[in-house]
Amino acid sequence: MPLPTDNPREPFSTSGQLQRDGLRPNGLRPDGLRLGTRRSPLAVAQAQEARATLAAALGWHVDAIKIVPVTASGDRIQDRPLADIGGKALWTKELDAWLLAGEIDLAVHSAKDVETLRPEGLTIAAVLPREDVRDCLVGAASIATLPQGARVGTSAPRRAAQLLHARPDCTILPFRGNVGTRLARLAADEADATLLAVAGLNRLGQHGVGHPLEATAWLPAPGQGAIVIEARTNDSATCAALARIDHAESRATLMAERALLAALGGNCHSPVAVLCTVAGLELTMRAALFSPDGAERIAATAHFPVGDAAGPAALAERLLAEAPPAIADHFAGPGLYSA
Repeated sequence: MPLPTDNPREPFSTSGQLQRDGLRPNGLRPDGLRLGTRRSPLAVAQAQEARATLAAALGWHVDAIKIVPVTASGDRIQDRPLADIGGKALWTKELDAWLLAGEIDLAVHSAKDVETLRPEGLTIAAVLPREDVRDCLVGAASIATLPQGARVGTSAPRRAAQLLHARPDCTILPFRGNVGTRLARLAADEADATLLAVAGLNRLGQHGVGHPLEATAWLPAPGQGAIVIEARTNDSATCAALARIDHAESRATLMAERALLAALGGNCHSPVAVLCTVAGLELTMRAALFSPDGAERIAATAHFPVGDAAGPAALAERLLAEAPPAIADHFAGPGLYSA
């Protein structure tokens, strides 16, 4: 569907109908809500999913929630690895500013793009049901069947380190851009293979592309497959509305993974992979840290109750205590995660 303009103050075309219907929980804007998102096709698809889910929960027509797109700094700068130009904040800072200024009412993000330390005044008010967490290899049937010396396109330090650990003969080529751009570059023979998130492909309707990698053997990025919706902490009405669509199991695994990141104290150059699963009231967390060149890897597993922040912190402490300098030097410890 066409994108609306970048003006978050543009009035709703259906505002008269919405006022007549009177379908407004106490405290919400009478003319609906403004949902901020990045402009990429995947980001817009996620915003549409979030809008449809929230509108259904509130009994609204989807037009009551206006999608307001912004071109993020990370989308404008495509010629350098994200880790070299400011990290994950390049995906969120414009939406953060609009949200804090009241120009939008909520913002939707891929959870893996959201910094661990968020600006004061913002809160993750809802986590949607998590999609497939796996990575997908495009260009070969498996890591083992990549040709000798294969060129693999990725700008993610985690994927690069994982690949080089498994296949040190391969060459990593910087690969930025949205899903369509990366697939087009692969088709143009700029690389022999690339890695993408299965969740992103699914949300774009590109089912069957590439070969998913088994998640327990090839651990995903923290937060992979999860969509989060942020609101202002002091906007109690919007937070209460979002609580209706907050998925408890997805929140439990996501927040545990984010707690691990906070305890590790890494940055956008720190290769870390983690998979958290839930069974009843217990979480199982598998995590691995790598040296950037993939030569070193350390992994561990922990079990702890849902909501127990001490569990991820203890696992981080254990990993850092056992990590060789080639890994430990890229992690600063508790509370110092910078991206």
